[in-house]
Amino acid sequence: RIAEGLAAKGITAVDAPISGGLVGAERGTLAVMVSCSEEVLSRIRPMLEVFGKVFLVGREPGMGQTMKLLNNLLSATAMAISSEAVVMGVKAGLDARQIVEVLNAGTGRNSATADKIPRCVIPRTFNTGFAIELLNKDVRLCLEEADALGVPMVVGTAVRQLLAITSASLGPNADMTETVRVLEQWAGVQVGE
Repeated sequence: RIAEGLAAKGITAVDAPISGGLVGAERGTLAVMVSCSEEVLSRIRPMLEVFGKVFLVGREPGMGQTMKLLNNLLSATAMAISSEAVVMGVKAGLDARQIVEVLNAGTGRNSATADKIPRCVIPRTFNTGFAIELLNKDVRLCLEEADALGVPMVVGTAVRQLLAITSASLGPNADMTETVRVLEQWAGVQVGE
């Protein structure tokens, strides 16, 4: 609707959400998920490339946002399940740093084990810069879009529940990595220092 309203006034809407966190923003290595015509992209590409790698994911308005929601669903899921695994391992007597090291050398490697848990959870800084409520909103929007498309999201629904519990327990401004704190409380252990 917004794109149609803008088009009626001679304005072209470009959907170009980003992903890659604070580190990606600082380094200019973000993923830029663009939805617009190739002609428009050729004019704006130099601006977008300042942020990072540009991906033309669609021509219809909203396709970039849909891609961003998929990305954030996977990021949230990686954080949730990796937190569960590390909390379980610590409860069983394993060392958190070694758990992450082994996972990253094997098939369990993901964005949470490779970056978020060693950088933000184990040292207890919880500072990715992405609030739990924002992630919860993105997962909710993704699930709503999936529902509208008739795509069941069983795992996504469970992840959203954990995010909602984290937000209710620690507040909406808690860092997304603090999901692990809820699991630690339930298990009676602490991951890291």
